[in-house]
Amino acid sequence: MGMNSIPFKELVPDTYYSAPVFLDETYILLTPETPLTSSLINRLAEWEIREVFTDGSPINSSGEQAVDISEFEEAEPEGRPVTSQTAGDKENLDKVSIFYDQFLKYVETVYTRYVTKSEISLKELSDKVKTLCDVILENRRYVLRILGGESVSSNYLVNHSTRSTVLAIVLGGHLKLPPHRLIELGVASVLHEIGMVRLPPQLYMADRRLSDQERKSITAHPILGYNILKEKQFPLSICLAALEHHERMNGAGYPRSLTGDKISLYARIIAVACSYDAVTASRPYKEAREGYAGMVDILKNEGKQYDDVVIKSLVYSLSVYPVGSYVLLTNAKLGQVIDVNPENPRYPVVLVLGSKTPDGKETIVQTSETGLRILKPVRREDAEKVALSKE
Repeated sequence: MGMNSIPFKELVPDTYYSAPVFLDETYILLTPETPLTSSLINRLAEWEIREVFTDGSPINSSGEQAVDISEFEEAEPEGRPVTSQTAGDKENLDKVSIFYDQFLKYVETVYTRYVTKSEISLKELSDKVKTLCDVILENRRYVLRILGGESVSSNYLVNHSTRSTVLAIVLGGHLKLPPHRLIELGVASVLHEIGMVRLPPQLYMADRRLSDQERKSITAHPILGYNILKEKQFPLSICLAALEHHERMNGAGYPRSLTGDKISLYARIIAVACSYDAVTASRPYKEAREGYAGMVDILKNEGKQYDDVVIKSLVYSLSVYPVGSYVLLTNAKLGQVIDVNPENPRYPVVLVLGSKTPDGKETIVQTSETGLRILKPVRREDAEKVALSKE
C-alpha cells in the first residue's frame, strides 16, 4: 500500500506519529494530534490487528502546534485542479446557504409551535425533510461547508437539532437507507431533543457548565421526548430514536442502558451525528473545536460507545479532515476542505486560498498521495489571521 508497516508488538503507549496512522488503505486510526493510548492498543489486540500503517515516524512532542504565519509563503499550487461544474461555485453555495437558513428558521417554528400550542405536524415536517434530503443529495459539499461555519441561531436546541439532522441524513445516505427511511431519520433527528422543552429553559440554554444535579435532570429528556412523540402518534421508529439517542453500544448510555443491536438504527446514527456536533459546535461556555479534533474524538470511540459502521460512514462522508476545515498543504499554501474523496478519506478536495487559475477562477485541487497533500490541520482563527495579513 506504499506506507510503512508497524508490527503490533512494536506499538508503544503514549506515542505520537508525525503522519496519520491507518488500519488499512482507508480507515484512519490516529492523526498526528492524537497519542496512541493503551486502551487503543488493547482494542487492536481484540480486533486481532497484526500491523498498522503510516508514512510518519514516532515523535515525542505533544499538544497543539501554534501556526506560524511565515509558514504560509506564496507558492505555486501543485496537483491537478479539479474540473467540476459545482466546485467552488459561489452562486450555488449562496443558494444552499439561504436554504439552510430557511430550514433552520423552520425548525425554530417547530419547537416554538410545540411549546406555545402543543402542536407538531408529522406530514408537514416530513415534507420539509424530504426537500432537505433532496438538497443534501444534490449539494452535499455545500451543506457540509455551511455546517463548518459559525452558528446561525442563538438558540442552542434549534442549532443543534438542525446540524444533527443534516449530518444524520448525510450518514443515512452513505448507509444507503431508502428514501422513505431517510425522511423518517430526518424527522427523528429534528425532534430528537424535543423532550428538552419540558425541562426548565435555564438547563438547556445555560451559558455555564451544569452542576451534577442539573445534568441528572437533563437525562430525563429522552423519555420526555418519547412520550411527546408517542402522544402525537408518531411512528414507533421515530419515538424510539428520541428515546435511545443517548444509549451507547457498550451499555453505558441512558435511559435504559441498552447495548449493541438492541439500540435502534436511527438512534445509533443520531448518536454519532449528535455527538460530533456537540464536540464541534460552540456553546456560550465552550469554544467550538475544529472539525478534525471532533473527528478524532469520535474516531477514538473510547469504550466502544458508537456503532463502528456509522463511524466509518462519518469518516467517508466528511473525510478525515472534515468539509469546511482549514488545512496547511505541502506547497505551504493554506486551503479549505470543500469536498470528500469517496475513494479515500485521507485525500479530500481542497480550495487553495488566495490562489486563482490562469482564467481567474478559484484553484481547487484533489489532494493525493503522490501530488499535493495535507500537511496538518489549521485552526480557524489562525487561518483568518493569515488571510488578514495578506489583505
